[in-house]
Amino acid sequence: MMTILDEINAHKRLEVEKQKVSLPLDELKKHPAYNKSVPSLKAFLLSGEKTGIIAEFKRKSPSKGTIYEKAKPDAVVNEYEMAGASGVSVLTDTKYFGGTLNDLQKAASLLHIPVLRKDFMIDEYQVHEAKAYGAAVILLIAASISVEKIDQLAGLAHELGMEVLFEIHCEEELNKVSSNVDIVGVNNRDLKTFTVDINQSIKLAEKIPSQFMKISESGISNPETVKMLKTFGYQGFLMGENFMKETDPGEAFRRFVKKLKAHN
Repeated sequence: MMTILDEINAHKRLEVEKQKVSLPLDELKKHPAYNKSVPSLKAFLLSGEKTGIIAEFKRKSPSKGTIYEKAKPDAVVNEYEMAGASGVSVLTDTKYFGGTLNDLQKAASLLHIPVLRKDFMIDEYQVHEAKAYGAAVILLIAASISVEKIDQLAGLAHELGMEVLFEIHCEEELNKVSSNVDIVGVNNRDLKTFTVDINQSIKLAEKIPSQFMKISESGISNPETVKMLKTFGYQGFLMGENFMKETDPGEAFRRFVKKLKAHN
């Protein structure tokens, strides 16, 4: 039986092939951002002046449907940075998440903190694309691609001056980790069923090799959870829906940070 993730990946392969024709690699490399240096997400996550939160910009998702359909990056991402976000994650998948590469480009042009391109990365072209549109970090999902492809795409990202967030959901997927990966993220949401269990991060905390920084993703909605996950060695927390479901995501993030500081 085909899962939602299988469906997304199948569509992504077709989409990438069309994009290669629409905007050939040689043209992509001419984008101004392609040769610009980008900030380090690891450094910003470790900064005592930041919150450790990677605040996400997204309009919808397969699990939640429409979250904030008319949201614009310039009305949200600056607020995230000013309130102490360590980085910003931007969804660039259009069909399932309502995002675009223009969202990524806009966010990168506005921010001084690193921007993560969050998408289903399956091809080298997408890594070049991420760089051309201003990403500092790419996401590689263990459940989507092979060990060989992970190593290949992560290596290319490093060649282009970007960092790599490697996402897992279960212990078995840790077998795919590459030495080219910078950060391991535990997605508390199962991408095959979209069920969420924060205990995934707790169960996997000690399984992740110590050379990798680790972050927790999805299902985090209160400062107490962030504080608890820190005790398990997590140094970053990717959060999106918690803020994007509000009328003013930036203000929602600011309120969360205020509560978080009160807990420290």
